[in-house]
Amino acid sequence: MSRRRLVYEGKAKILYEGPEPGTLIQYFKDDATAFNAQKKGSIAGKGVLNNRISEHIFTLLGQIGVPTHFVRRLNMREQLIRQVEIVPIEVVVRNVAAGSLSTRLGIEEGTQLPRTIIEYYYKDDALGDPMIADEHIACFGWASQEEMNDIADMAIRVNDFLSGLFAGIGIRLVDFKLEFGRLWENDYSRIILADEISPDGCRLWDMASGEKLDKDRFRRDLGGEAEAYQEVARRLGLLPEGEANMVLDLDTHRKKRGK
Repeated sequence: MSRRRLVYEGKAKILYEGPEPGTLIQYFKDDATAFNAQKKGSIAGKGVLNNRISEHIFTLLGQIGVPTHFVRRLNMREQLIRQVEIVPIEVVVRNVAAGSLSTRLGIEEGTQLPRTIIEYYYKDDALGDPMIADEHIACFGWASQEEMNDIADMAIRVNDFLSGLFAGIGIRLVDFKLEFGRLWENDYSRIILADEISPDGCRLWDMASGEKLDKDRFRRDLGGEAEAYQEVARRLGLLPEGEANMVLDLDTHRKKRGK
């Protein structure tokens, strides 16, 4: 394989120069991090599963008119994407109280929120990705008001679609993270969805058992991380049924590990 120029390496992905101008190759790693990389580890096969899950979701979003950076999947761990200028804001959409929201406001985890909440965080690992308000975004010029309107509109649309998609396979979409980028065409730019959507950036709970099917299994030392990711992929129809691909029962797995 010819040597490709590395453009950027993050905690879960590597970006390489693409085969043609305006494109990148996004490689999904098995590395797992939590708490702003204070906790590090690896989840076997995570990159392969996240590549397939994100491809599937981005393809469906594109079919309903949500513009994304996704072009096509290249192989088990890589996909071709459009090169964008990332807006330095993480957008978190919350439907159910969990994680930092429960900690900050003292709301019991699992409480259904009266309405969906959109939160913004400044993308800076050294600062711990601090929570910010619209006023900060406007003051420091991280995005224009028109861009933020587009971002908020797309976040709600993605939430509506994903909530229905996951509910249809028995999964509760608790919250999730989105990133957006500017796609430049000459002197004009437009906002499109970027990064990935996978169990790495979503809280996904089984509707019947409440089992966590996301990276919280790694964050909280619950075990069964790979099995949880496999279960999401299986329910989405991305893993074939059959004995060789059966996902371990998470409750049994936890008992075996003494969790």
